[in-house]
Amino acid sequence: MIALDTAWGTAHPLPPPQEGTDKNERGRVLTVGGSTTVPGALLLTGEAALRAGAGKIQLATVSTAALGLGLRFPEAAVYALAINADGELAAGNAREIVHWMTLNDALVLGPGTSQKADGADLIAEIARSGAKMPLLLDAAMLHFLPRVVEEIVAYSGPKILTPHPGEMATLMNCAPEDICCELTEAAAARFNATVVLKSSCTWIATPGQPSVLYDQGSPGLATAGSGDVLAGIIGGLLARQVPAHEAAAWGVWVHGEAGRKLAEEVGVLGFLAREILPLVPSLLRYE
Repeated sequence: MIALDTAWGTAHPLPPPQEGTDKNERGRVLTVGGSTTVPGALLLTGEAALRAGAGKIQLATVSTAALGLGLRFPEAAVYALAINADGELAAGNAREIVHWMTLNDALVLGPGTSQKADGADLIAEIARSGAKMPLLLDAAMLHFLPRVVEEIVAYSGPKILTPHPGEMATLMNCAPEDICCELTEAAAARFNATVVLKSSCTWIATPGQPSVLYDQGSPGLATAGSGDVLAGIIGGLLARQVPAHEAAAWGVWVHGEAGRKLAEEVGVLGFLAREILPLVPSLLRYE
């Protein structure tokens, strides 16, 4: 077990920005999610991806939220998706999502969704698409994974799963209080993915890599939207071609350190997820 701290960051610097690159070369992130009840989640995820250095962001969300999201987020391209009877993403959107994947460098799937989305069908279609881009699965999409284990294991691109204890309990058929490093490693092996188990201590496990522990966060990070921000930071780094294990660890560290700063400046509790976003760029370290 390796501690995720400043020494780790010094030993694993991010690739430096290149002079003369354009926004496409800096990385393009496709974020898919949202619902009629959580229409703003992708705003947090998308901005976090840009704050992490990605050059372009495309948001695909339920049709009822698309226009408002686009007006609120002028830096993003926004696509409207069909909804099912519960106001969640419908299975019929898979073909469009797969097409948009060809125009991007990383996919973040799930922020703002619930278990009423047609998640299993969407994940299966994406996994069978032949795409090799990095894929991050978050929020309710994690609940569908036990139904599509074979498909997600067979997906040949890098994969990151970001469960909290309740979602990990679904993934591994265990109790939420059973969270530990060994469980994170077992989930990583089962799904052939990098797994970020989010809690007061956050474990990061990837098959074939030393596991990492971050235990310096603030309890204030346990707030609505915080996970959406974390997913976006990691997605932005993935689009910049940072390997999955390092992208996950850097995302967790930046997210946690931003929480520590806000705890000092605002209060241990009461800061908002959106207040993490402006702190992200200054916490990233380059060669």
